[in-house]
Amino acid sequence: MGQRPDTQIDARSLALLGQAQAAYKAGNFASAEDLLETALAVDPRNRAAYVTMGEVATAQQLPGKAIRFYREALTMEPNDTAALSGEGVAMVQKGALDPAKANLARIRTLCKADCPPAVTLAAAITKGPPATLVAAQNAKVVPPKGKEAVKPD
Repeated sequence: MGQRPDTQIDARSLALLGQAQAAYKAGNFASAEDLLETALAVDPRNRAAYVTMGEVATAQQLPGKAIRFYREALTMEPNDTAALSGEGVAMVQKGALDPAKANLARIRTLCKADCPPAVTLAAAITKGPPATLVAAQNAKVVPPKGKEAVKPD
């Protein structure tokens, strides 16, 4: 009886989220992460904190970490277009274009028209993965004489 409904996030967690978003926008990623971790400790149902954690990780070029946070948010609300878009952008950073395109199709189905999350993800897909990732995927190891070239994993 004493529990809050899932839609009612603890006010302290929301206040910490606001501070974290301000730190993130100022480029202070470490402070933003600390505040977001505290916000989630106060109320682990704060889906927006997971999305913001994903945004911070994406900005730091940590797509695997970002995808993990976006998936946490999507576990709570599978139709969260911001989380779907963020996850898609992180997938593009990792070079996973097909799953990112699947996220874009899902967002377009949910929005019925071009909404900001769809536009953001479409732009990331069009831009493609970072050049360093593409170069690394295309690199070949020079084989010893008499052996075939091996592509690194």
